[in-house]
Amino acid sequence: MFDTLTTRLQGAFQKLRGKGRLSEDDVKDALREIRRALLEADVNHVVAKDFIDRIRERAVGQEILQSLSAAQQVIKIVNDEMTELMGGEQVKIAHAAKPPTVIMLAGLQGAGKTTAAAKLALHLKNTEHRHPLLVAADIYRPAAIKQLQVLGGQIGVSVFSLGDQVSPQDIARQAMDEARRGGFDYVLIDTAGRLHIDEALMHELLDIQRVAEPDEILLVVDAMTGQDAVNVAQHFHEQLSLTGLIMTKLDGDTRGGAALSVRHVTGCPIKFVGTGEKPEALEPFYPDRMASRILGMGDVMTLIERAQATIDEKDARELEAKIRRNEFTLEDFLSQLQQVRKLGPLDQLLGMIPGMGKMKQLQGASVDEGQIKKIEAIIYSMSLAERRNPDLVMKSSSRRQRIAKGSGMEVRDVNQLLRKFDEMRKLMKQFSSLGKNPSRALGGLAGQFKGGGSSYGGSRKGKRRH
Repeated sequence: MFDTLTTRLQGAFQKLRGKGRLSEDDVKDALREIRRALLEADVNHVVAKDFIDRIRERAVGQEILQSLSAAQQVIKIVNDEMTELMGGEQVKIAHAAKPPTVIMLAGLQGAGKTTAAAKLALHLKNTEHRHPLLVAADIYRPAAIKQLQVLGGQIGVSVFSLGDQVSPQDIARQAMDEARRGGFDYVLIDTAGRLHIDEALMHELLDIQRVAEPDEILLVVDAMTGQDAVNVAQHFHEQLSLTGLIMTKLDGDTRGGAALSVRHVTGCPIKFVGTGEKPEALEPFYPDRMASRILGMGDVMTLIERAQATIDEKDARELEAKIRRNEFTLEDFLSQLQQVRKLGPLDQLLGMIPGMGKMKQLQGASVDEGQIKKIEAIIYSMSLAERRNPDLVMKSSSRRQRIAKGSGMEVRDVNQLLRKFDEMRKLMKQFSSLGKNPSRALGGLAGQFKGGGSSYGGSRKGKRRH
């Protein structure tokens, strides 16, 4: 996300390196580049102008702090102002004093409203340890109710539905009764969207609002629509008095204009952002962390939180001990690969590490799901003894032939996996001993599972068992 904007901003900062004091001409040139970068990122022109004016006021004539270069001073000012532009501080989801807390989701068709409702329910369930109820109040879009029911089943969250022959306001009213009877502490109402804002849509949303009395009215907007997302948010806010936004598809928007503009234009905070297709790919929005990502400085806190939510601390300590004893097995290898997959796309993770996003050999790195499945097939075709003692397989061609046949692969695939495993074992050893060049080790790790026809691509003879 924000690749284009990040690249342009870093280009502007680069021109200031080596300067000991910021002159007005230095600031003027840098601000011209920053303004151009913002406008190309589809930031609202009024927002861009106000943003540039604030930076100019702070930067002109400032002495450079003893420990900072001129470029770093400008980055600090831009970072501060960008954080403030997006709201300053995180605004948390509401929690009613008397349950259930009611959240009404609104938005246009195609913004990802139903998926966002399920993602938010999963977040409340797993992170906030709440007991949410999803409410299917979109009676117009074909299969909308079924979609919510399927998503609810996948994440283990109850879905309330009365079909498509009952009015949305009656569905909301009876859902509230069900929530109180069932002990649910959150109610998430998935409302109908339209292709564009019209009077009928707003009347229906106002009727649901009157019946459900929501504690939150969250607008779901598609970040990839850029300035249109900001205009849509403004219109909805005028009618419904929104309490916040969920910005979807932020991982697909290399510009980022909507995220930078919407708070300034509407006054509504972004509360969550969608960063992928998986149910877990919804993050609380932190303006300071997002500003850090945009400026290419990483987002270590989010990376740590993801790891803490995904990786069991006891398992991590046990793995570290095994690595130090040189007892890293194929079972451990597969387990680590599966945990990395849960954390999210590899290129996204690397972008959270300061400095890593600029490394050319890591750009576009992603975990190839097909490769992981092939690796799983090969390892699961091994005996328990072979998984725990890979040297047995490495030293025996007959074992490799048997494993290849059992997994539907070729012997060369087994050989490639064993070679990659051996490289991984050495990399893990480097990490555990805090080697001198961790960037190179990370680069090697990224390269092992990148998509695009690498190690495990190519044609296969005969039928494959899955």
